[in-house]
Amino acid sequence: MESLLDRWLWRQEYWLPPGVTWADMVETESVQYPQPRDLLITLPLSLVFIAARYAFERLVALPLSWKMGVRDTTRPVLAVQNVTLEVFYKQQSRSPSQSQFHSLSKQCDLSQRQIERWFRLRRNQDRPSNSKKFCEACWRFTFYMIAFLAGLAVLVDKPWFWDPSECWVGYPQQPLQTSQYWYYMTELAFYWSLLLRVSFDVKRKDFKEQVIHHIATIFLMGFSYCANYIRVGTLVLLVHDASDYLLESAKMFNYAGWRRVCDSLFFVFTAVFLVTRLVVFPSKVLYTTWYLSMESFQPFFGYYFFNALLLVLQLLHVFWALLILRMVWKFVVQGRVERDERSDEEENHTEEEEEEEEETRWERRKCTFDSKLPSLANNCVFNNLTNQRNGTPSRQPKAR
Repeated sequence: MESLLDRWLWRQEYWLPPGVTWADMVETESVQYPQPRDLLITLPLSLVFIAARYAFERLVALPLSWKMGVRDTTRPVLAVQNVTLEVFYKQQSRSPSQSQFHSLSKQCDLSQRQIERWFRLRRNQDRPSNSKKFCEACWRFTFYMIAFLAGLAVLVDKPWFWDPSECWVGYPQQPLQTSQYWYYMTELAFYWSLLLRVSFDVKRKDFKEQVIHHIATIFLMGFSYCANYIRVGTLVLLVHDASDYLLESAKMFNYAGWRRVCDSLFFVFTAVFLVTRLVVFPSKVLYTTWYLSMESFQPFFGYYFFNALLLVLQLLHVFWALLILRMVWKFVVQGRVERDERSDEEENHTEEEEEEEEETRWERRKCTFDSKLPSLANNCVFNNLTNQRNGTPSRQPKAR
């Protein structure tokens, strides 16, 4: 197995530029280089993050949401209990196709429109509450804020922070510093925790893009660590953390109903996002990895692979920038930020469906009333008989 890995995975042509071998990367007591085995610590560390998040959301974020006025007032209309539809909803699909609707209609002896309405109501039941969304945003805000401040503390005295061309001085024989190691491992473990929890978190319209982003980030960080792209990798992390905490803070105030604070933070976030992701990232990071790096070594597999992952991130930046600019346009037209364009809101109702829901509510009230009617009638009859025996005339009108 070891010889197979050395032959196919750890070939120096993949990881090191031409003219450099693994023998040139031998560690000494005073010089430490990144090793692939170091990445193993990120998996148990990601579980620590998940446990810390669980405690944080319940002990800190949830009480904070109450103090900030987060309320879960809207309750969706409950779907009528149906075992067949419930099994299909949980085990197969939450949004059946037309053929599946037709099949379910025959199995349940219901019209296709009733089946479609049941699935719509059932999906709305699973919509997350404002408290849950606030807790998630509060957790990410806390991490991104701490990570951004820690990244500044790690990089502010480094020469490549001010001049990106310094990322390639002496590459790949660049010693690994303890602060860089923990900065990298902490960020990588956090993204592992996001990927492991993405199926349980609030699902938004860009769910697939989020998964791609997390996977690309993990591959990017893992490969850059093994190939000793530490310096440029820390710049990538800092650029991303610079705007993320602003977005999460705006979400927190949005869920709390603080509209003016939310709108102000959103515009600050928009400005920082557009500058860091669409200006700084391509002009500094991409430029130094594509062009300035060629002044220190010749292209190799790692060079193309690393830049390909950076381009994937840049495409995602453009995608999210379009969503953000769409929200800004709505603010200009409507006067305020409506909501996060990525949010998975309750599905819209047509007028006929609203009438059906009103009929459903009335039928439920009618069933409740009908169940209580016999006992009410018996009480009335008993009272009348009692009044007649006592010789007292009934005060109730005969029409009743």
